[in-house]
Amino acid sequence: MKVSLFYEFPLPRPWSDDDEHKLFQDGLDEVEAADKAGFSTVWLTEHHFLEEYCHSTAPEIFLAAASQRTKDIRLGFGIMHLPPAVNHPARVAERVSTLDLISNGRVEFGTGESSSVGELGGFGIDPADKRTMWEEALEVSIRCMIEEPFTGFKGQHIEMPPRNVVPKPLQKPHPPVWVACTRPASVQMAAQRGLGALSFAYTGPGPLTERVNGYYKEFEENGAPVTPQMNPNILAIGGDLSMMVAPTDEQAVERLGMGGGFFAFGIMHYYMTGMHTPGRTGVWKRHLEEIEKDPTIVYGPGRGPIGSPATVREFLRGYEESGVDELIVLLTPRTHDATMESIELMGKQVLPEFIDRDEKAVAEKAKRLEPIIEKAEARRQPSKAPAFDESYAFGGLPTGRENYTANEVSLAMDEMNAGIEQAAAKLKSGEGWDSRNPTADRK
Repeated sequence: MKVSLFYEFPLPRPWSDDDEHKLFQDGLDEVEAADKAGFSTVWLTEHHFLEEYCHSTAPEIFLAAASQRTKDIRLGFGIMHLPPAVNHPARVAERVSTLDLISNGRVEFGTGESSSVGELGGFGIDPADKRTMWEEALEVSIRCMIEEPFTGFKGQHIEMPPRNVVPKPLQKPHPPVWVACTRPASVQMAAQRGLGALSFAYTGPGPLTERVNGYYKEFEENGAPVTPQMNPNILAIGGDLSMMVAPTDEQAVERLGMGGGFFAFGIMHYYMTGMHTPGRTGVWKRHLEEIEKDPTIVYGPGRGPIGSPATVREFLRGYEESGVDELIVLLTPRTHDATMESIELMGKQVLPEFIDRDEKAVAEKAKRLEPIIEKAEARRQPSKAPAFDESYAFGGLPTGRENYTANEVSLAMDEMNAGIEQAAAKLKSGEGWDSRNPTADRK
């Protein structure tokens, strides 16, 4: 089982002018430390308008910066929203490919639909359309990564003419593709399509075994890949609280502080029961009010990878026994210093045994899945991508309604050409340019 970090970049109020700057700078230090410690992947979510709960709105920017400070840790979108009103599929392909190139092929392409009223409403997305949008956008974005040129698409929500989308990713034919799953039915859907399942619902090790077995059973019996490269893997979330490792259990609980449980509270607030006034509602304040009613929501080993190295090792072993391929541990509001020590302790005293066992498990799994993947490949449906029309071409000035022409570039070119002609005429007449006095002409 791989062990990875999951970031949302929560930022409780009250805020000072430098808080967001420090949040991201501290995050880069932590990811660099996580790379040295042996964490498998850093997964970074994408959310919009969910103040205090998540300030990660442009994950590719942070991951790009992290790629230059790390060597081995993989860089995961957990997830990128695919509805085209949020991210056009051509832009998805461009950004994922660019990150894959500058990271030397370390991208994990996690995808999803979005589920909060803040985001769906903010971008004018009808919740009834989001699954179809995801399906279309996934197809188009992957095709944009691999086709030269992309031959075009006309669907219910996306219409795009042929274009050669550049650059192309380093991983061929494309980075591993995942989809966010919060229900058993969505885990089953991921298996049917040959996609990795980002199972973000907290179930605990016991029920997780059933979910893992169900994923691989569905993949074996009904898997029919929708992407050129399959990714039969299932990931789970480790507990409902933040990771915090310290020399003793008591110190870990103390260092976790009031941040424990904020992830779950934020989900309830933004996705289910809360009412939010932008820029006004105090989400952290409401979280603290709930803690006053029930202090146990933030405390205790067993609720997550919280405690001494020995306690956390035992916690993780329970998940390893479930058969899950990868476990993500959360980083909710906490102090940077405590997190850095937590990551260091994980690297020195917890992760090595899991890394050793995972290397063997990956090899055994690959051999076991060989015939299953072959059967899934045989169920692949033929591509519906249109053939490229070799006579197709585009050019000229963009024109629109009421004979509008976007002629800014042509006017700029006219001006530039006039300048070139004027300079050429001066040279022809014997005039020159004085390098000591560039503003003056000389004869």
